[in-house]
Amino acid sequence: MKVVLAGPTAAGKSAIALLLAEKLGGEIISVDSMQVYRGLDIGTAKPTAQERSRVPHHLIDVVEPSERFDAAQFVQLAAQAMVDIQSRGRVPILCGGTGLYFKAVLEGLGQAPPADPVLRAELYATPLERLLLELAERDPQTYERIDRRNPRRIIRAIEVLRLTGRPLSPQRRAWEQSPATPPPAAFCLTRPADELRQRIDARVDRMFREGLVAETERLLEAGLAEHPIAMQALGYRQVVEHLSGVRSLAETVELVKLRSRQFAKKQLTWFRRQMRLTWITARPGQSDREMAELLAGALAPVISSGRRSSGGSPSPSSP
Repeated sequence: MKVVLAGPTAAGKSAIALLLAEKLGGEIISVDSMQVYRGLDIGTAKPTAQERSRVPHHLIDVVEPSERFDAAQFVQLAAQAMVDIQSRGRVPILCGGTGLYFKAVLEGLGQAPPADPVLRAELYATPLERLLLELAERDPQTYERIDRRNPRRIIRAIEVLRLTGRPLSPQRRAWEQSPATPPPAAFCLTRPADELRQRIDARVDRMFREGLVAETERLLEAGLAEHPIAMQALGYRQVVEHLSGVRSLAETVELVKLRSRQFAKKQLTWFRRQMRLTWITARPGQSDREMAELLAGALAPVISSGRRSSGGSPSPSSP
């Protein structure tokens, strides 16, 4: 038995997952493509040390920013974490906003070939402009829809082209159009649009108050600029531009808010189109605790049934 809590940034997923884990006797598996990197803390809204002491968290601080990490690695580590959690009679709660990772762990990776380390090294050494030209010529459908500022996705598309001789677009389309039946406890949590926007803006303001600029400076000193994957993390790229004199701090804060709102919209679109989830939109002003209690009540019978069928009977912890 596992619980899935997906949703857009700033919807309250992490806080709700924490409260839910305490009520149901669970542990949290982070489904976030940037929280796996050590040192990227404030900008990725990692759980604090105090929160991690309340409930064990998995797949956080897995690799250095200089290391590559992809969906296949996530699937392997998430599967190991779920087995470990369940072996102790506890409930895995997969929580995050990276749709690709959710789909991969729940439905498999599709038919695309695994990464080729030698080819990837060659592609990472190739100028992005040259890769985009190749992609536009050989797979125009993917070129039109891909995020052209994201080297990781561009490199993966070219990698598939060269390894299979076939465009990524039809392979990806077949995978996207065949969603598997989700687990019985799979939810997408969101908020009314105006409230979500306010929460996003408040989160960005808090990140800058807590030292996002200083954290980015430390990461740059450690060589962050040399690692294009980690540099894609929302917030860090904009702060690096600010530190380079591209824009003022005030303009940077507003830009990060805008990019975060755009990202939330993309997340919502992904979850609607690519996954079969039970959607829960909070009432205006509904607290994280109220949502956690609502979910706990709905999940208690399912969790109990799953534990009985597996022969376990641990007692949930109390908040």
